Parts: sequence; C-alpha cells; structure tokens
Amino acid sequence: MTDEGLRRTWRSTAPLDVWRTLSTLRRGPADPAFRGRGAEVWRATRPPSGPATLHLRQLDAHVVEAVAWGPGAAEVLDELPACLGGDQPHRPPLAHPVVADAHRRHPGLRVPRTRRVVEALVPAIIEQKVLGADAFLSWRQLLTRHGEVPPGPAPSGMRLPLTAEAWAALPSWEWHRAGVDPKRYRTVQAVTRLGESLERLADREPTDASAALRSLPGVGVWTAAEVGSRAFGDTDAVPFGDYHLASTVGTALLGHRLEHDHEVAEVLEPFRPHRFLALRLMQLSPHVRVERHGARMSRVDHRAR
Repeated sequence: MTDEGLRRTWRSTAPLDVWRTLSTLRRGPADPAFRGRGAEVWRATRPPSGPATLHLRQLDAHVVEAVAWGPGAAEVLDELPACLGGDQPHRPPLAHPVVADAHRRHPGLRVPRTRRVVEALVPAIIEQKVLGADAFLSWRQLLTRHGEVPPGPAPSGMRLPLTAEAWAALPSWEWHRAGVDPKRYRTVQAVTRLGESLERLADREPTDASAALRSLPGVGVWTAAEVGSRAFGDTDAVPFGDYHLASTVGTALLGHRLEHDHEVAEVLEPFRPHRFLALRLMQLSPHVRVERHGARMSRVDHRAR
C-alpha cells in the first residue's frame, strides 16, 4: 500500500471477528467488490460522499486498523463501528446448547450495518430463485464489465458497485448477456429508479425499513432479509424461503431437518430479536452437518432464451 489514505484505529470493547462479521457482504468467492480473508478485508463501496476503498486489518481480538481512499474515505471510516456491529449486544440469546457452544467459539461474530441499501439489494435480487453459483457469476460479470476501478491501491480486479442510476440505465441485453432473466432485470430496474429514497431507509429502524422494502414489486421476505442482515444491521432478519434454512435450523436445534417455514419460525422464536445472529452461529457450528444431497434447483441458462 504505497498510496496515502486516511487512517483510523478502532478499539472494540468486546471481542470482534472482522472477517466473519463482514464475510456475508461477499457475493461469491470472486466478488469484485470484496476481497480478503482472515485478518484482512478489502471493500469497494459508494457512500453518499463518493466512491471509497476500505482496507481493514485486525490487529487483535479488540483492535482494527482501517485505511480508506477516495472521496468517501472519511465517511466509511466514520461508519466503521456500526458497520462492524459495534452497537449490538455482545451476548445474544443462547437458547440452545449448539448456539451457546458456537458463541463460545465465535464470540466476535456481529451482523454488519453498512447502510448501503442498493449495494445489498441488487445482488439479492440477482440471487432470487437461482443457484448461488449462477447468481455469483452474473454479479461478477456485471461488475467487471460495468463497474469502475475503486480509488487507491485496491487489489487488481476489484470494482465499485454501480450507482442506482447506473443500474437503472443498464440496457436489457447486458443483463441477458450476464445470465439474468427478464423478471429479475425488471425488478432491479424498478427499485433502482427510486434512487436516494432507497438509501434513506437505512435511517429507519430495521423492522420499518424491511417492511418498506417488502412493499416494492418483486421484493419479498427473503430479499428484504438479505438486505436487512447487511445494510440495516438487523440481527433478527431471518431469510424465510432460503433453500437451506429449514435443514440448518432443524438439524442444529432438533437433530433432523424441517420442511416448512412455519416450523422454522416456531423453533427460532426463543432467539428473537437475534434470530439471524443465532442462525449464523448455527452455520458456523462444527456440530451442525446439513445434508446437501437430494433435489436441487435446476440450472437454467437464460442467455440461451
């Protein structure tokens, strides 16, 4: 890192795991807007003050060194404590021994609050009802082809997410070329035309913000939860409708998979208002082995249509 940037050191009063807290922001292993693992993370983002590149290095369980570049550098540094979940309770409800054990193993896990609604919403729409690998490929292709190079010494290949206006202006053939079907393309077009009003949802309480998202055409419970657990710091944002949710929760808490969302809701109730955080702990638990075999969603190449 030869270019000078704005620097800041943040000390958390409780243990913090930067990588596991922010890893949900990564859309696939080759996300152009997010790089890193372990003690270091790179993120390209667009706060209202302008594009920024953020580099985080965890020095110990409580201390994070941050460097930022670009017009939005000061803003992303000011937002860092909230982005790392610093205002959340340090001890979520531990209503089951599997969750309690996972919390002991990962006491630094938080739920990020990036405040970047469009950056969370567009990839969530791309991921609607398709295989994750296909959605990640579409996201990578769209950013690589149309995203700008982020400021500062970002790793090679990184790209900034598009602005709401740029997403809305992207022609249909570019979505088709990236394998995104017309329904998801139209949903992205509709929501990104709302522009700044979407970003203002980050000023609301997470429950109100998610309800507002669900009022938009093409945005349901799952998509709103995907945004809430990233942009709003919503520790209770359960992604009902997720393909693996019933298996993960049932296996972790009951020893067998569940079949329906209403069953999942019932067994997660003791963890409210931190059901998403409890779910993340279940996913990290070495005692939870979810059966991945069986029927899967069919792969569809929308470019051939």
